[in-house]
Amino acid sequence: MYIPHNTRNTLRLALDEDMGNSDITTTLLIPENQTSRALLVSKENFILAGMPFATEVFNLVDLRTSLRIFHAEGARVTKGDIIAEITGNTRTLLSCERVSLNILQRLSGIATLTGRFVEKVKGTHAKIVDTRKTTPGLRFMEKYAVRVGGGCNHRFGLYDGILIKDNHIEAAGSIAAAVAAAGGAHHLSKIEVEVENLKELKEALKAGADVVMLDNMSLEDMKEAVRAAKGRVMLEASGNMTIERVRAVAETGVDLISVGAITHSATAADISMKIVR
Repeated sequence: MYIPHNTRNTLRLALDEDMGNSDITTTLLIPENQTSRALLVSKENFILAGMPFATEVFNLVDLRTSLRIFHAEGARVTKGDIIAEITGNTRTLLSCERVSLNILQRLSGIATLTGRFVEKVKGTHAKIVDTRKTTPGLRFMEKYAVRVGGGCNHRFGLYDGILIKDNHIEAAGSIAAAVAAAGGAHHLSKIEVEVENLKELKEALKAGADVVMLDNMSLEDMKEAVRAAKGRVMLEASGNMTIERVRAVAETGVDLISVGAITHSATAADISMKIVR
């Protein structure tokens, strides 16, 4: 799997944050050339995501480390499953354990929560998408985990999508003025406008928006927005998207449902690493 340079640097920083100049305990206890075998074990049920990054953590310290992975990305592992077998220098295994597990547990948690949302809207037209509410420095990995869990990615950053939000509209003067100013962008770029009510929806439609985000609207207003749009634009529902509410939102007929919680509030999966003799 391709890992971007900045993501690999993030993993290096994570290792440096944890190890500093050396792993004091491991260096004192373990001979330099000792080798060992370790197992990654699931301690609960979850969707697995992040093994390419967990593997890279070990490789950044010692390329001779070997990982035998028993479950594919996106697999539903159960409590007690052996996820992978790691063989290599014992010092490397012990020193990389926490950083590798932190990444793997975090991404598996995101994939698992995303999968729950995706399952809730199954059979409807709507797709679950993420937001930019990600952990600083981990966005590439966290958005990868969303895809593994069955969700879709919204824009990755401010650089790859035009999304006119409330503060842009306030600063520009109006929805019409904001859309007109954005109209000079590349011909392949779609223009998305965030609206808070049906009046603003009509303004966005008239101004020529390609996508409209319905921000914190009631279910009834979302249904009316779908009727008013008549398929002319893609509609995205956003705000207060809980697992209990998402099905009802999907049934209004919107195209996308953005859920910040799948990245900012996912609970890490419980995984351990055990050295075996």
